[in-house]
Amino acid sequence: MRLGYLEEFSAYVTQGEFLAELEENLRDLYRDFTSGAIPRVAP
Repeated sequence: MRLGYLEEFSAYVTQGEFLAELEENLRDLYRDFTSGAIPRVAP
């Protein structure tokens, strides 16, 4: 299991069984946070 986070949003951690899955999850988080889809998310 691999854990990762985005420096801009370090309070939010995601995980993936493989590196490719972790990278995909991190991309999804970034897209959600920067699109405004999740209200009140702050870096």
